[in-house]
Amino acid sequence: MGASNKNAQDNIQPKGNKKPLQVLHISKKDSQKINNEQNNSQEDINKKNIAIKPQIIKDNSVKEIEDSNEKTKDFDISQQDLTQQDLNRPLNFSEQNIDFQLERTVDEFDFDESAFLEALNANEPIGATGETISGKVIAIESDGLYVDIGGKAPGYMPKKECGLGVITNFKEKFSIGLEMEVLVIKEQNADGMVTVSARALILRQSWEKVSSSAKNGELINVLINGFNRGGLTCDVDGLRGFIPRSQLEDGQDYQSFVGKNIKVAFLEVNPESRKLVLSEKKASLVSKLSSLELGQLIEGEVLAVKPYGFFIDLGGASGLLHQSSLTNGSIRSLREVFREGEIIKALISEIDLEKGRIGLNTALLENSAGELIIDKQKVMQEATERALKTKALFDKKEQDR
Repeated sequence: MGASNKNAQDNIQPKGNKKPLQVLHISKKDSQKINNEQNNSQEDINKKNIAIKPQIIKDNSVKEIEDSNEKTKDFDISQQDLTQQDLNRPLNFSEQNIDFQLERTVDEFDFDESAFLEALNANEPIGATGETISGKVIAIESDGLYVDIGGKAPGYMPKKECGLGVITNFKEKFSIGLEMEVLVIKEQNADGMVTVSARALILRQSWEKVSSSAKNGELINVLINGFNRGGLTCDVDGLRGFIPRSQLEDGQDYQSFVGKNIKVAFLEVNPESRKLVLSEKKASLVSKLSSLELGQLIEGEVLAVKPYGFFIDLGGASGLLHQSSLTNGSIRSLREVFREGEIIKALISEIDLEKGRIGLNTALLENSAGELIIDKQKVMQEATERALKTKALFDKKEQDR
């Protein structure tokens, strides 16, 4: 066997051209030198950046904000010198030499208030719905006419609103310059024009007239112009009136009334629902009531006893003797005073023509409270003389009306 060569490893050559790795030894002095060079290089870069940084130009508004911030900062610093006692003490602005003044300067946006209000009034729309306005006809068309009502635009009146019924001679009835009162039925449109009506104004005035007549208990004569299953129809100042068959003196052959005039009273007047009901029977009653006077002594038969009083027949009309007007004394039952079919005397204390009602009174015939209960016969026998004593009372009541 051959002997081993201890230097065999030293004699081994690396394959190829590769060189062995070499370790670079850097001293501490060299490391510091490198760091210094890097720092110097970074400083040179920063200097270059600063050199090329654009200059910021501040305008006046920015300067004012910064100045304000500086003042606020100075104020905050000065407040740090305050003691705790000063902080607890309430602020007194009178001790500071600071004047707070509010100064108003006039610029191009200021305006005269009176001129502004005058301009508003000048342009205020004319003609609210339901308003009555006087105007003048300024133009006539085939379907209506235009009325000057004092606004920025004229009012328009459709042909059907120019009057009641059918108008045949339209252009002859309305001429340029004709003055008339109209009622606004529709407020202005985008052009500032309102719709007006003469017909609506006539109807409003008619309702006001019949309402006043009904309140005063007036009677009117009407011409019957038609009939239906329920009664008769008529015209009252342009309004359609209705007379039920039950309100006719003779309702059997009611169709024969067409074309005739009859006297009627107002039974119901309602402008909102346009309801106008008349009565021939009530007209007869009102005719009888109109002959009566307050304080007049009447004689009649007790028709019925109700919980609240007595109904007395006055010959075609009935009067109510209410329990409050029966006696000045206290009673347990109305029947202990009067009964059905009994003939009594009483004073007329109320006449309501609108409702067709008569109010009666017997308490005024008593000389003492409850006398009618104690001695009813005596009160009835002396009723005529006692009624004279109360005449002055009713005369005063009539004057107060």
